[in-house]
Amino acid sequence: MPPQQPASSDAESRVLRLYVAGQTPRSLRAVANVHKICADQLGGRYRLEVIDLYQQPQLAQDEQIIALPALIKRLPEPLRMVIGDMSDTRRVLVGLDLEHGEEGKTSDEKEKA
Repeated sequence: MPPQQPASSDAESRVLRLYVAGQTPRSLRAVANVHKICADQLGGRYRLEVIDLYQQPQLAQDEQIIALPALIKRLPEPLRMVIGDMSDTRRVLVGLDLEHGEEGKTSDEKEKA
């Protein structure tokens, strides 16, 4: 799969890589879920690369991928990984460091408060 990126400004705040295994239903579901989560939570402030490990298997070792689909937040640090089809939105948000604490506010909302 080619890298997919929304049109965005220089103010990108998240660099994400989604590793999938071909065009399986689970991989396609993960791609759709990540796109929706990013659109809802980040607007255009992200760059998402979708990497098919069937086409680039060497990247699995380079990134220490042990299960698929796997979403990695590369920037801002710290590096974080979420495994699965990304259907649990809250788990993905916590994994991307976008949601904290019991009040459920995103880190961007907390910074504005």
